[in-house]
Amino acid sequence: MSVSIKSPKEIELMRESCRLLAIVHDEVRKIVRPGITTKDLDRKASEVIRDLHGTPNFLHLYGFPATICASVNEHVVHGIPSDKTVLKEGDIIGIDMGLIWQGYHSDAARTYGVGEISKEDRMLIEVTKQSFFEGVKFAKAGNHLYDISSAIQNYAESFGYGVVRDMVGHGIGKALHEDPEVPNFKLPGKGIRLQAGMTLAIEPMINAGTWQVEIDGWKCVTADGRKSAHYENTILITDGEPEILTLYRDGREV
Repeated sequence: MSVSIKSPKEIELMRESCRLLAIVHDEVRKIVRPGITTKDLDRKASEVIRDLHGTPNFLHLYGFPATICASVNEHVVHGIPSDKTVLKEGDIIGIDMGLIWQGYHSDAARTYGVGEISKEDRMLIEVTKQSFFEGVKFAKAGNHLYDISSAIQNYAESFGYGVVRDMVGHGIGKALHEDPEVPNFKLPGKGIRLQAGMTLAIEPMINAGTWQVEIDGWKCVTADGRKSAHYENTILITDGEPEILTLYRDGREV
């Protein structure tokens, strides 16, 4: 495993890539509503990324055909946007995307309710988001990678939710997917020791029921048909508190 330590110049480029991605997420969020299609959301993301002079990094990666992953209800991740997928009241949708700015990648995901959603679905979304923040408390130089993983799993499972094992977070930089893999569940051992200058995409994928999923090509759905939520940010490990790069500079979330 070769984990890259970013130089100050590289970190500045990643900050800008991530700042731009926060803007894109905010613009896409504004049009999530009943009656819109997931392809409409994809078109909006592509338009904003290009207006900001970025490049979509999901498009054509491993053959993926779109700018965003749009995963509705029981779809965990990697949902392909379609003009036939019309959002309806009570749905939840995970939107995962990234961009390239001057050769450096950013990556973030959010889950939104469509119109009025149930109390149960609101809780799933909030716990998934908070599980990220529980994990990132341990994203400090000198700690071990699986400290993050354990914190995410412990928090999500305390609510009776399932933590997906089949997909994980990752390092990020000149490539979208770099070492190390960042699981949302504890593995044997401690994982690598974190160092200042590492950049990671931490992304809990949490199911309302079982952690198990069914995968067929890009399709990834919960095995029991219950809903799933996804929350992700690109972060920087520092000598102090971690920096969450894909939030606005004032800490606001999108």
